[in-house]
Amino acid sequence: MRSLFLTVNVLLFGLLISLNTKSEGTSLPQNESVTNTRTFAAKGIIQEIKNSTIVIKHEAISNFMDAMTMPFKVKNEKDLTGLKVGDEILFQLHVSETESWVDQIIKVGTNALPQTKTSFEPATTVSALPGHPLLYYKFTNELGQAVSLDDFRGQAIAMTFFYTRCPLPEFCPRLSKNFQGAQQKLEAMTNAPGNWHFISVSFDPEIDTPQMLKAYGENYHYDPNHWSFLTGPPDKIAELAQLSGVEYEPDAGTINHNFRTLIVNAAGHLQMIFPTSGDLSDQIVAEILKAAIATNEPVAQKQNQ
Repeated sequence: MRSLFLTVNVLLFGLLISLNTKSEGTSLPQNESVTNTRTFAAKGIIQEIKNSTIVIKHEAISNFMDAMTMPFKVKNEKDLTGLKVGDEILFQLHVSETESWVDQIIKVGTNALPQTKTSFEPATTVSALPGHPLLYYKFTNELGQAVSLDDFRGQAIAMTFFYTRCPLPEFCPRLSKNFQGAQQKLEAMTNAPGNWHFISVSFDPEIDTPQMLKAYGENYHYDPNHWSFLTGPPDKIAELAQLSGVEYEPDAGTINHNFRTLIVNAAGHLQMIFPTSGDLSDQIVAEILKAAIATNEPVAQKQNQ
């Protein structure tokens, strides 16, 4: 009798599992960014806390990224309760196709000498001189060819700065997706101008060789007729970055940086600066369409407030 009772229980349990499986199978599709989310265990030291962002100097995260200092989004600000700069923490990093965030933050100690605070707030204004020499720098593109920015004179240019090892989707990958999306939109337009070009300048020339840049560009289905990835002498990259309002600093094998996407019109004048890394594809397209028809007459410089 007891054997029969156990058998019935096992059958009922199996039936429940089967029903649950069928229920899951017939449920509405989940958001792709959720189903493709990867989770990593990590350890680090808090550098800064502001609102729902925590800057962490973390150790290498196995199978994902090297040790570096990065800002991370926290979806529930209650997870930050009781934490302060200098705390040593364990945490979980979640990375989907479009975003990343941390949770399960556990304090395990306090660093008596907190690391130097690094601010990752994007600037709201940019001071760029009217004579910004965007077109007078010589680099090497992803095809190993010598390129001068002056070669693109007469074209509407969108230019940004990045490095290929940047792993989080909201950072350099977002900048590249902006160009990818804008490229697709422009190439799909029947009446779009042909005089436009996107330029992605790497500030990691030791790692980002032409071969590396070409492979990176292919991941974003880039069209070399309208999109170039550039590397070059570190001093020239630094000079161009500074003139463009880009701040970057090597840190334990990675690069801390802010964001800039510049629009230069066909007459060679700086038209617009986007100091953020959000989805800018539509805005870039709109600015490129205006920039492509510019003449040599001076234009008023715009700043993204």
